[in-house]
Amino acid sequence: MKPIALTVADARYPARLPAGARPQLSALGNLDLLALPKTALFCSARCLGQAILAAYDQAARWRDAGRCIIGGFHSPVEKECLRILLRGSQPVIICPARSLEKMRLPVDWQKPLADGRLLILSCFAGNEHRITSALAARRNEFVAALADEVWFAHIAPGGQTQRLAQKITGRD
Repeated sequence: MKPIALTVADARYPARLPAGARPQLSALGNLDLLALPKTALFCSARCLGQAILAAYDQAARWRDAGRCIIGGFHSPVEKECLRILLRGSQPVIICPARSLEKMRLPVDWQKPLADGRLLILSCFAGNEHRITSALAARRNEFVAALADEVWFAHIAPGGQTQRLAQKITGRD
């Protein structure tokens, strides 16, 4: 499956994007998912055991409720939450911190993609093939801008997730 370009001329192009967002996004999957109410999931890579269990329980509740979840699903906890979500039937939007060109899709993404309940969306140009912390930070701002609500499973002090939370809430 080849990614399609979503431009500002398309009615499905998201209205809420961070300043400086590219006028063209790359997408693979069901673009209609962008119109749904979305909850963004974020979790620091360093996470406490208690928060890990709470995140897994929350992912199962979202799955059972049919809530559309959006995220980068990059940290270990986020990856496990994605596995929980993909076992359900609710919509999921995955935003990698890289372009979609030359990206290999994991096997467990293929059925949800074929079923129309998965959208893979990138705000990066075709030459961004390697994930970096700078791209991850931009991706997280993109995800937060697309979401109707944001949920932090855990925020490690001094980390990138804390900076994102501060930016979203306007607190330093």
